[in-house]
Amino acid sequence: MNAEINNQNPSLQALLESVSGCDGRALRGLLGQFATGVTVITACTPDGRLIGMTANSFSSVSLEPAMVLWCLAKNAPSLNDFVSSSHFAINILRADQEDISGQFARPSDNKFAGVDYQCCDSGVPVLNDAVATLVCRNHTQYEGGDHLIMLGEIEHFRHEGGEPLLFHGGRYRNLAAISASVN
Repeated sequence: MNAEINNQNPSLQALLESVSGCDGRALRGLLGQFATGVTVITACTPDGRLIGMTANSFSSVSLEPAMVLWCLAKNAPSLNDFVSSSHFAINILRADQEDISGQFARPSDNKFAGVDYQCCDSGVPVLNDAVATLVCRNHTQYEGGDHLIMLGEIEHFRHEGGEPLLFHGGRYRNLAAISASVN
């Protein structure tokens, strides 16, 4: 039956664009159609510096063992720091934490200024008001084009609950606003 349906629409290929020759902005716009949560990834470097960055490239990988991944651009200034850190935390932001997302997305000598956090036993800073936090052992990194895929094994977690901050189409979103506009 699928072959029959495909034969009825031979012009589908004409509707699909080739990624070859596609500029980065068009591809970014395409990939931005997938709504994601917003996280702040934090770590403590071997020399004791606290580092952090905003990321929406986070995904679960495995339940046994409990593993997650996130992606880090190879040209990120903090690349070597994250690779050399023994642990990292993934802090899933609440709907009202756009300011924290912005603070960790911009270059700064102290991204933690004014942010409510505590350091756990492994030294990793954990944001106090996140929807959820996963503290992970830095397990492995894989090449992924212009990014490094950071694989972590979850050692500890905290789940506070609440509405998550979302990112879609180049803008922050939240479920409460979406729900209110639908009703």
